[in-house]
Amino acid sequence: MKPAVPFLLLVLLGMSGLGPAQVRSSLLDLANSIGSVLPSLSRPANHSRIFYAVMFDAGSTGTRIHVYTFIQSDSVELPVLDNEMFHSIKPGLSAYADFPEMAGHTVRMLLKVAKKTVPRLEWKRTPVFLRATAGLRLLPTEKAHALLNEVQHVFVESPFLVTDNCVTIMNGTNEGILAWISLNFLTGHLNAQTKKTVGILDLGGGSTQITFLPRLRKTIETVPVTDYVARFDIFNTTFELYTYSYLGNGLMVARLATLGALGGEGLEWQVFKSPCLPKKFRDEWSFGGVTYQVSGDPEGYAGFKLCYEQVLKVVKGIIHQPYEIEDSNVFYAFSYYFDRAVEAGLIDGVQGGTLEVRDFKKRAKEVCNKMAKYPLNSPFLCMDLTYIACLLKDGFGFKESTVLQLTKKVNNVEASWALGATLEHFHNLKIH
Repeated sequence: MKPAVPFLLLVLLGMSGLGPAQVRSSLLDLANSIGSVLPSLSRPANHSRIFYAVMFDAGSTGTRIHVYTFIQSDSVELPVLDNEMFHSIKPGLSAYADFPEMAGHTVRMLLKVAKKTVPRLEWKRTPVFLRATAGLRLLPTEKAHALLNEVQHVFVESPFLVTDNCVTIMNGTNEGILAWISLNFLTGHLNAQTKKTVGILDLGGGSTQITFLPRLRKTIETVPVTDYVARFDIFNTTFELYTYSYLGNGLMVARLATLGALGGEGLEWQVFKSPCLPKKFRDEWSFGGVTYQVSGDPEGYAGFKLCYEQVLKVVKGIIHQPYEIEDSNVFYAFSYYFDRAVEAGLIDGVQGGTLEVRDFKKRAKEVCNKMAKYPLNSPFLCMDLTYIACLLKDGFGFKESTVLQLTKKVNNVEASWALGATLEHFHNLKIH
């Protein structure tokens, strides 16, 4: 990695107010603190350095903070993740599209977690970032920028290290790649001797991602457009991934599409009905700062078959099926895949577990055909499980017998793109 060292040094020294006589010791202290960000100085063998990073995940349904503690040894290129402190707040920043100051308040609240986790003497050396995903990508540009500017202002006021482009909207391709890096780092597959890796399936509120390392060249050669292929170099190894992010196919936006509530005027005055909802159900539902009137169809039919037909329209012709997807990778599925599997009683909420694709479809049938038993606690469970089953089978093309690893955490670390984004910063990945 070759970061802009002079810029980082000027920023840090300017913030710390050091005099000329103190510069030399400060430089040594700085290099020891953030390890691989700066060139190695001469130090004893087996010397280890501890450094920190603060990453905000600004998703469509919530804002999460990850505070990472790393240990870097001179003897290895990969740092060791010693600890993660995680906390989240709902709703997402996009809910404050017309009130950006509220977004700033959310970030200030979460920064308290960072202050309690990172030693005070390390604050000025600890970089802080916010990466926004589909929630802000779906907003009008001017509203998204107003939210980002408010976050930037809060970061500048904070005691942490603010670098160039520390507050940005992340594109969907990078989201998938960085999630892949996170999971393969945590499962021990990210090194130069990699023979086997794990694929990732991430289902957020606004978008969904699939990323894996193909074994067959034809998988790369048969993609619809080159946007489905990404390459990056890390630790002297080049990875060529199949990866794509489908904006608008996250679970919450899929609800809107299923209900027929995407776009249009006067949405607050309409009642959106669906056979995926209990017949006697009627309530308000909010997403992205907009409140919708939703209900079942009291005069029509409800159940899995009609729901599947409605959901299939949201997936068919949109999701590409890779040439190679079966038996090429173990796939880890997280975010709403995990949450809905827990809610449906398919896996343990702490340990996670393995499921076959058909398990989502089977439970969807049970829930949808007996919605009278789920009128209050989980009115959207039929729709959500049906969408997941449809997305996996009719969308990506997984066989019903395909086994997925459902997880929320790996080695006590949140399964998400956030760790990969942090590693990207420290190792300056070239993703293209």
